[in-house]
Amino acid sequence: MITPSKPKPGDRVAIVSPSAGLPGLFPRPYELGLRRLRDDFGLVPVEYPTTRVMGAAPADRAADLHAAFADPTITAVITSIGGDDQITVLRHLDAELMRANPKLFFGYSDNTNVLAYLHSLGIAGCYGGAVMTAFGRSAAMHPVTAASLRAALFTSGPYELPQVWAYSDVDQPEWVDPEFDTREPPQLPCDGWSWHNADRVVEGESWGGCLEIVSWLLMADRAVGPPERYTGGVLLLETSEEMPSSDEVYRVLRNMGERGLLQQFPAALIGRAKGWSIDRRTTPAERAAYVAGQRQAVLHAFGEYAPDTMIVFDVDFGHTDPQVVIPYGGRVRVDGPAGTITVTY
Repeated sequence: MITPSKPKPGDRVAIVSPSAGLPGLFPRPYELGLRRLRDDFGLVPVEYPTTRVMGAAPADRAADLHAAFADPTITAVITSIGGDDQITVLRHLDAELMRANPKLFFGYSDNTNVLAYLHSLGIAGCYGGAVMTAFGRSAAMHPVTAASLRAALFTSGPYELPQVWAYSDVDQPEWVDPEFDTREPPQLPCDGWSWHNADRVVEGESWGGCLEIVSWLLMADRAVGPPERYTGGVLLLETSEEMPSSDEVYRVLRNMGERGLLQQFPAALIGRAKGWSIDRRTTPAERAAYVAGQRQAVLHAFGEYAPDTMIVFDVDFGHTDPQVVIPYGGRVRVDGPAGTITVTY
């Protein structure tokens, strides 16, 4: 895997919307995120033509990625937000152009598509760090998120992921709220990580992403290699704000097992599940039941197809707050006896 070079303060970074031009509809968190990139991180954000355009053609979104990767003055590519149709962009991408001009790409959720595509070209990326959510969080960036992003952007070497004891899965104040900039997202107490088969140390190359997007890539046969490509790796999986049912989670994992994928990974990191959404405002009891059901679905599928895999639940790299950055295609060390997870940025 090629690990692209890192930006440094004062460098230009591309801001793109390969999924959805939501910055055009909700400028408040977007502009806040850009301001923090400039003022707190010392970077120069460069916006591309479709970044604020809802419904932009897939070919036009691909053209923005091509322009960002080909520009020698751009040192990283950061997505604005996710969406649900980035898979339509992949067939328009120029593999040779991107392979010849590797850039550090930050995104999560629907951006699993581009991360998996870059991985298939041998280019490592970063899972996490969207402008409108991580950088544009209401009130202030979460310190855990900010520290991880700073390390992923500017440093190279090992970084031990922190455990957190409070989190939020409730959506931030509405993006049109005039008090958005000052309203802190509500925090809930939580336990740290939960371990299964924590009797060994696994170090390997990471792959995976948002479970729903991984399933779509498998259905479309895009950017997924043969199972043996991932042998010895660390699987990353988390679910989105659409909150797939435990049955759906199990079925996706079951089908990955039938394909021979689950068996390749001696360790798996499972993101802390989001149990509340703006369209499904669960009670505390309903949230707890949803999260427990999802965990059981994961254990059920791995029990059938990869019973020896070491699994760590509630790692904060998904759709909850805070969010740590995980290298995608980079090295991840999962130490069961020590109870630590160390990534290499």
